[in-house]
Amino acid sequence: MRKVYYIYNPRTQAYEKVYPTVKKRILGILRQLFIGMGLGAGSFIILLLIFGSPSEKELRSENSRLLAQYNVLSKRLDEALDVLEDIQLRDDNLYRVVFQADPISADIRKAGYGGTNRYEQLLDMASANLVVNTTQKMDLLNKQLYIQSKSFDDVVEMCKNQDEMLKSVPAIQPISNKDLKKTASGYGTRIDPIYGTTKFHAGMDFSASPGTDVYATGDGTVIKTGWMGEFGNTVIVDHGFGYKTVYAHLKDIKTKQGKKVVRGEVIGGVGSTGKSTGPHLHYEVHLKDKPVNPVNYYFMDLNAEDYDKMIQIAANHGKVYD
Repeated sequence: MRKVYYIYNPRTQAYEKVYPTVKKRILGILRQLFIGMGLGAGSFIILLLIFGSPSEKELRSENSRLLAQYNVLSKRLDEALDVLEDIQLRDDNLYRVVFQADPISADIRKAGYGGTNRYEQLLDMASANLVVNTTQKMDLLNKQLYIQSKSFDDVVEMCKNQDEMLKSVPAIQPISNKDLKKTASGYGTRIDPIYGTTKFHAGMDFSASPGTDVYATGDGTVIKTGWMGEFGNTVIVDHGFGYKTVYAHLKDIKTKQGKKVVRGEVIGGVGSTGKSTGPHLHYEVHLKDKPVNPVNYYFMDLNAEDYDKMIQIAANHGKVYD
């Protein structure tokens, strides 16, 4: 049925029927349709802003799960790094000490990655700090595990060479001194017998008759023989594994440079050559080119009681012959 409109006609003073044209009816319908569509779209947008779309809800839920997983992973990496640090401490302070090996420096263990920013591509992600921090921990763990693995390879090699090392480490007195009466002066600060000044005595002195046999204290290779200034006639033996021994003021030398010697082999005789106030042997032990106290290297020659006596004698200033 056609929709009828009424309009007031002032001339006739009456309402007259007006029938709209097809065009007006179409425009009216379209107007109502657009208004309805606008209201529907606006309501839909408002609902999306308030409640979000199903896909957005899914993404938010997924992001929450990922963040939770990253937090768990970060905590587990912290725990793994703590365990690795304990292994590193035992490696440096136990395994390597046993074999007289240097600990791995902190600069190597804790070294980072140089060059370009490895994590730049992660900075645009949500929760970038957490993601980058976790990735850094993973990289650090991987690098430290690699270094620790290499360190254990070294320890295994040192274990394989243990027999050779035990033969080579200086472990006896350089002259026959079972009663310890030939021990004259120990390692440390002493008064120079000639100049009367304080100086550091880098070895031990053993008083003995001229010509008394002097022994190599461990297996090794003679790397130097002959006159060495204040030391007079001297023999130096390289034992490997960072050890060297020095035998000074010899009367005579009974070995030669380049010769392989074994522990207990005679390499010279006690004398008083060089800067010396009487017949004696000046003996030094060097570890990694630094003098160390020889008193700690007689463990194959003395029992516990004699070793204690030796330490007491060496600690006493005694008489310095050079």
